[in-house]
Amino acid sequence: MHFTWPGDGARLKAIFPKIKQSLLADAKPLTESMTQRGGGVLDMELLPMTHLEPNYYQLRVYFETCNSMGANFINTILEQFAKSIYHAINVNTRIKPRIIMAILSNYTPDCTARAWVECPVAAFGDLNGASGSELAEKFNIAVRIARIDPYRATTHNKGIFNGIDAVAIATGNDFRAIEAGGHAYAARDGQYRSLSSCAIQNGNFRFELEIPLPLGTVGGLTSIHPLAKLSLEMLGNPSARELMMIIATMGLAQNFAAVRSLVTSGIQKGHMKMHLGNILAQLNATEPEAVAARNHFSDKTISFNSVREFLEASRLI
Repeated sequence: MHFTWPGDGARLKAIFPKIKQSLLADAKPLTESMTQRGGGVLDMELLPMTHLEPNYYQLRVYFETCNSMGANFINTILEQFAKSIYHAINVNTRIKPRIIMAILSNYTPDCTARAWVECPVAAFGDLNGASGSELAEKFNIAVRIARIDPYRATTHNKGIFNGIDAVAIATGNDFRAIEAGGHAYAARDGQYRSLSSCAIQNGNFRFELEIPLPLGTVGGLTSIHPLAKLSLEMLGNPSARELMMIIATMGLAQNFAAVRSLVTSGIQKGHMKMHLGNILAQLNATEPEAVAARNHFSDKTISFNSVREFLEASRLI
């Protein structure tokens, strides 16, 4: 909750414990139901921001929303706090604050999930003429590049969200909020970096992803959209914490597959294989024609013209 106040900051800090109790008491009718489920307001703090913007203060509130993403709950409480703090500051200081806005943040660095995979380097095996140890080291360097270069990190993280977004959308969660928070987390030290990390130590390969994932399994679309409900059923009706772990694992798996392709055959081999299906559909190819084209282009460069010429030469269209 953001507000400005032109008074003495030390005085506001001194009376804040009293204001805090007043805010919690005013909001109790709104938080009771969530509190009974084990959630509610965890804490709040007054943050002076006057060094960045004249007279600017922030009330930062921490919530536990259990299995609900809780956006409506959080915003309702924050708007109540805005009304309460206006009255409390005015009564205690005789100087009126100006409320700027009250809104949740999609940056949730304390709500993270971590997924990792590890194995002996020897388990990689040889591929495309490269030894397992060489493949593991190239993979490790590729991830380190994404840690130090924002140009690479952006595409690297986009690949992670290819996996995360798919499950988030399927379960009725807000993938845009998840992406916004994830990208902010990737830049938390002042430079945008890879969300995943890699290490090789004592012959052991470890690949890890840590990402904030504020998710819900009750309320909103998750409770009313039939496909969202079906998706959650297919996942075994997980709790929000369990869904966080599932989605983090999906992001890690997607990232592993993409980086593995990049350091071996290259990304276009897989991309163009999928693109071939799109081209065949555009050219109205029959199933026998599609089979013949896939066999023909299994080791060749794919383009729209080359596929069309193949079908024409084979008298298939």
